[in-house]
Amino acid sequence: MRRIDVLPIGFVEETVLAYVARALAGAFRVRTEIRPGLRLGEDSYDPRRLQHNATALLERLARERSAGADRVLGVTEADLYAAGLNFVFGQADVRSGAAVISLARLRPEFYGEPHEEGLFRLRALKEAVHEVGHTLGLGHCKSPRCVMHFSNSLADTDRKGEGFCPRCRKEAALPVESPRGE
Repeated sequence: MRRIDVLPIGFVEETVLAYVARALAGAFRVRTEIRPGLRLGEDSYDPRRLQHNATALLERLARERSAGADRVLGVTEADLYAAGLNFVFGQADVRSGAAVISLARLRPEFYGEPHEEGLFRLRALKEAVHEVGHTLGLGHCKSPRCVMHFSNSLADTDRKGEGFCPRCRKEAALPVESPRGE
């Protein structure tokens, strides 16, 4: 893999996009490029649920991946859902190399708690690396500390680690470095 495009969908703070891009660069040892964003449109919005359909956003992202990019990650503040689920933190499509994450439910204030920037960013890092991992063909891992462990709740996201376990790292031929690029 050579490059991952990172695109905001709707308004996303530039500092958050830059942090996610650096995390991806560190986790996958590739270049990242923050590209012009996409508008949140009616095509993905469900007014009954007050949420956007992650699958519809993935289809748009797949068309937006630029030449030279192997993967594309969309980042949005919108609350997302997928068929049969109340919400998703993110979703990925291995065929197109597209992934999307929602920051909405990663923020402590979504649950009435005070804002904690460090906790929020760590959650965003984990979900971004997790979804891009799916685009490489990685499934959910049984190891509770692996970033590829399934998150059914925010507590699951908080418990899992930010890096890949040895099995997932080997399966995807990933480097050993930290997702934070340290």
